[in-house]
Amino acid sequence: MASTARTYNDAIDALNSLQTPFAVLEARRKAGIKPNNDSIKDMRAYLSRIGYSPRDLDQLNIIHVAGTKGKGSTCAFVDSILHQHQRTHAVPKKIGLFISPHLVAVRERIRINSAPISEELFARYFFEVWDLLESDQNPEVTEISVERRDKPIYARYLTLMSYHVFLQEGVDAAVYETGIGGEFDATNIVERPVASGISTLGIDHVFVLGDTVEKIAWHKAGIMKTGSPAFTIEQVPGAAQVLKERAQEKKVDLKVLDIDPRLQSVKILPDAAFQKKNASLAVALAETALQKLDPSFSRDPAALPREFVDGLERVVWRGRCEVKDEGKAIWHIDGAHTTDSLKVAARWFVEEAAKRTGPKVLIFNQQGRSEAIDFLDGICSTVKSVDGVGFQHVIFCTNVTYAESGYKKDFVNHQYDPQEIAKLTAQRAFAEKWKVLDPTADTMAIPSIEEALNTARGIAEKLKDGQTVQVFITGSLHLVGGALAILEKADAL
Repeated sequence: MASTARTYNDAIDALNSLQTPFAVLEARRKAGIKPNNDSIKDMRAYLSRIGYSPRDLDQLNIIHVAGTKGKGSTCAFVDSILHQHQRTHAVPKKIGLFISPHLVAVRERIRINSAPISEELFARYFFEVWDLLESDQNPEVTEISVERRDKPIYARYLTLMSYHVFLQEGVDAAVYETGIGGEFDATNIVERPVASGISTLGIDHVFVLGDTVEKIAWHKAGIMKTGSPAFTIEQVPGAAQVLKERAQEKKVDLKVLDIDPRLQSVKILPDAAFQKKNASLAVALAETALQKLDPSFSRDPAALPREFVDGLERVVWRGRCEVKDEGKAIWHIDGAHTTDSLKVAARWFVEEAAKRTGPKVLIFNQQGRSEAIDFLDGICSTVKSVDGVGFQHVIFCTNVTYAESGYKKDFVNHQYDPQEIAKLTAQRAFAEKWKVLDPTADTMAIPSIEEALNTARGIAEKLKDGQTVQVFITGSLHLVGGALAILEKADAL
C-alpha cells in the first residue's frame, strides 16, 4: 500500500505497536538492564538504514539541551527567540523543534517554525521511515547492530523520524530536547551540535540514570561534544563538579552562566529565579546559533535585541503555569515531575489562587513511579505554609482520558501495569497518604481524567455567587495533556 493512502490514525496505531509492554520493561528492570552505548550504535544503524549518516545531521545546526528541570522551557525559549529573529531577518529559513512528551497529539513533538507538523505530513514521513526500515534496500549498510526489518522503540522511532522530517523539509536550525539522560539518549547521535545546554539537574529516572545527582550529571554531560560550545547554569556542587570534569575530558569549553543581567527589564513568566536561569541559558544558546547562521548578527553585551525580548516574552509553552477561567472553575495547570519542581508549582498555584475566593482542589497523578508518593508531602506543606489552609478537596486519578472510551489514541501507554491502573492502586495509595498529611481534606481516587474534571466542576456548581473553585492540576504531563485535551476539545496544542 502506498504511504500516501495511510492516515495519521494509522501512523499512531503503528507507533503504539512499538511501545515496550509493561511485562517486558519490568523483566528488564529486575534483570538490571539499562541503556548503554549499544543504544547509540543502534540509532546510528537505524539512521543508516533510512539513508543518512550522523554527518548529514550537521546541516540541521542542532542546539542540544539536556537537564532534569527546565530543559523543555529552555528549548521553548530558544525556539521562540529564533522564530522572532526569523521574522525580522529571514534567518534561519526553517526552524525545527523536537520535544517530549506531547500533551495532546504525538505530532506536537515534531515542530517546524513553532507549529506541530500537520497530520498529513506526520503520516507521510512516518510511513516513509517505516517502509525504509522494512525494505532493507540500502547497499551501503554492511555492519549493523540491529536486525534487518527491525524498528526502534516508540521514542527512538520518533527521534529517527524527526531527523527525516527536518532534513526533507529543509530545516537549517533545530532545537533538540533529550528524552532521558543524555549519554545514551536517542538524540545523542548528533556529533557536531552548534551548541549544547544543560539546565538544572536533580534526582529523576533513578533506575536508568542513577540515584545520586553526580551519577545523573554524568549522563546529562554526555551531550557535550568536542569542538562545540557548551553552557550550563548554577548547579549543586556535586553536579557542577561532574560537569566540569566531563567537559575537561571532552576538551569542551563549558561556560557556567549566572542570570543574564540583560533580562532585568524582560517580562519572564513565571517571574522566578529558576525561569530566569532557563531564559539565560536559552539566550546563550540562541546567540551562539545565530553567530553561525546569520553573518549580520553580533552579540551586544549591554542589551538584548528586540527579537530576543519578544521571543522570551511571547513564548508559548503549554501545560506550564497556565490559568484557564471557566467561570466558577478556575483551572491552574502546571506539569511537574520532581519533588523540587512540584514545590515550585505549588507555590505558583497558591499565589495565583490568593487572587480569588473559594475552595481549593488538587488533581494529581504520577503513574508507575514508586517515589511519587513522597512528592505529596511537598505539595501539601507548600500550600499550607503559604495560606495556612491547604486543599479542601484532593482528587487522584489515572491518566486514562475518558470515562467511557478510555485513552485517546495519542495517549495510549503500554509502559504501565494495566491491572494496577484498573485497580487504581497508585491512586488509592496516594489518597491514603494524603489522609495522613491532611485528615480534614475530602480525598478521593477516581478512574479517569474526565471524571476528575467533572468532580471539580460539581464542586464549583455548589458554590455561592461570587465564589470560584481553584483547581490545581499537576504531576504527570500525561495528566496535564489529557486535561487540556478535554478542557479545550483540542486535537493538538
